[in-house]
Amino acid sequence: MTEPNATARRSIGVAIGIPEPYHRELQGWRERLGDPNARRIVPHITLLPPSEVDPDTLAAIDEHLRKVAADEDSFDIRLRGSATFQPVSPVVFVPLVQGIADCERLEAKVRSGPLQRDVRFPYHPHVTVAHDLPADALDRAFAMLSTYEAAFRVCGFTLFEQGADEAWRPQRDYVFGAEGLPGPMSEPAAVERREPPLPDRGW
Repeated sequence: MTEPNATARRSIGVAIGIPEPYHRELQGWRERLGDPNARRIVPHITLLPPSEVDPDTLAAIDEHLRKVAADEDSFDIRLRGSATFQPVSPVVFVPLVQGIADCERLEAKVRSGPLQRDVRFPYHPHVTVAHDLPADALDRAFAMLSTYEAAFRVCGFTLFEQGADEAWRPQRDYVFGAEGLPGPMSEPAAVERREPPLPDRGW
């Protein structure tokens, strides 16, 4: 019988969360469009895409993220309209019109040290609202979100980890100018899933 691998690599990501009421709005759009990832991925702006790491590097990663956050100040983000990565990738997203340079600076700092890795495409901060859907659904998402707007202040970022069910769950928050709030660094299965309330199903 094969013994369980106690040192199996862990899949993590780092992102800026989207606050309410925009979190619920964007989650609602993704669910209503039938995006298969809607219940596994909360609305966010990626700073580090999904990355496999060894468990014994988590302490160094935690310290790295603490230092990045401690050296940052809060900034404003404004989202407006819709855009797409088609035909390169079947994605419709809400772009940033304010806070782009802040996200670019933060992404470069996060993706360094123990989290240094190559990426396929240049960094482009955004909030995905439709992914891996038929062309007509992507077109509908693009049209319906063309007038969307949101504005909020960013005061930190979050470390996420993917569980065995492929859902991404927050593990620890890192507050700008602070040391980072305490949070679990346990196996994903031990972390309670935190889902936002389901939005109204009407268009």
